[in-house]
Amino acid sequence: MVGQVNNQYIKVAKVQGEFPWHCHEHEDEMFLVLRGVLRIGRAEADGGHVSVHPGEFFVVLRCVRHNTSAAEETWIALVETTTTLHTGSEQTALTRSIADQLGSTSRSGN
Repeated sequence: MVGQVNNQYIKVAKVQGEFPWHCHEHEDEMFLVLRGVLRIGRAEADGGHVSVHPGEFFVVLRCVRHNTSAAEETWIALVETTTTLHTGSEQTALTRSIADQLGSTSRSGN
């Protein structure tokens, strides 16, 4: 977490590999790629997957089930409301609480 504007958090991350499928029932989520290529998976009915390249961004609308993946280390910035749960209602080994993301507890993994 690098900042907050009104009720939006600005987050940065280095990602590689595949992140679990999930959705956010009440919030949109914006991904801005800084380095590398981020693949955002969606069902064909929701437009299918999209590849996001450096300098490009993509907004996943609320209620759209999605996942992300990156073949190589990819640097991203995310803009999410302060209520956005990391993996929506899904709980996985990669799920991080908002407190974890704020750095108020110890972190392990991604």
